[in-house]
Amino acid sequence: MSGEPVPLPPLSELREGAVVVSLPMRVRFRGITTREVLLLRGPAGFGEFAPFPEYADAEAASWLRSAIEAAWLGPPAPLRAMVPVNATVPAVEAARVPEILSRFPGAGTAKVKVAERGQSLAEDLARVEAVRAHIEHVRVDANGGWSLDEAEEALQALSSDGPLQYAEQPCASVPELVELRRRLADHAAASGRARVRIAADESIRRAEDPMRVVRAGGADVAVVKVAPLGGMRALLRLAAELAGHGVPVVVSSALDSAVGMGAGLAAAAALPELEYACGLGTGGLFEADVAAPRAMVDGALPASAVVPDPERVAGLLASPERTRWWLARLERCHGLLSADAE
Repeated sequence: MSGEPVPLPPLSELREGAVVVSLPMRVRFRGITTREVLLLRGPAGFGEFAPFPEYADAEAASWLRSAIEAAWLGPPAPLRAMVPVNATVPAVEAARVPEILSRFPGAGTAKVKVAERGQSLAEDLARVEAVRAHIEHVRVDANGGWSLDEAEEALQALSSDGPLQYAEQPCASVPELVELRRRLADHAAASGRARVRIAADESIRRAEDPMRVVRAGGADVAVVKVAPLGGMRALLRLAAELAGHGVPVVVSSALDSAVGMGAGLAAAAALPELEYACGLGTGGLFEADVAAPRAMVDGALPASAVVPDPERVAGLLASPERTRWWLARLERCHGLLSADAE
């Protein structure tokens, strides 16, 4: 784990190598069908600045720090060449599950989106059942979409026909996660079955204090993402702190392009311990990307550097209006990082 500080190049240097692309998606994910990404080019390679449009500049600035780290410092030293990844199943109808899983050859773990607005628990159960027919280890991700009572009911139902590896962010708030863990422990003691473990995602990556949910007793597993945390080295520092509390990490994607995914894989490759498959296989959700897809081998991806393909990038350029929007956002977030450095 390098303590090397992330540099802050002049804004003119960032703009010089900046390009904005719009990636079409195969299915709706997080409510969007295209993913916009600003790519930076620096002396160490490429970085990705892609905070979701609704994020305020103060939150988005951490994503810029991450992009600069990747392009100006490069990755930390790896401890493994390949990183196991999970299949990601969006909130599709159960009949589409085999098609989705075919994009993840050899994956032994699947993350299934649940609690989608407008869908029912019956649809979640059918989707999970369809995944279980093909994949041994199943985890679910609610993105904080359930109330406490809904989460309790849903997780009891979803684990009745087979164990869940864990449930990711079933409720939105830390107190709800703490109470849910208590209730699930009571159910487990009464039934003799293993307790459903809780993984925190938004309670870590969107929190001013990422350790709060762990100290409060609201998480068994921590889902961590490079860009929201400010970079690969920041992720490694947090993972070391979490390990001291007995909480393993799962490195996951923020719906990244191939460039951002490369940073996630590099961070996962540098972790001393990697207990769970990582959520870094979401490149298959895009119809087109800025680089050729990494070849998945036995459910794992190589943690090698990514260089965007100029022809692919040229075919994915965002509109002039959207490019101006992203460059203005880049300037504002650079100003925030500059103020912090003073």
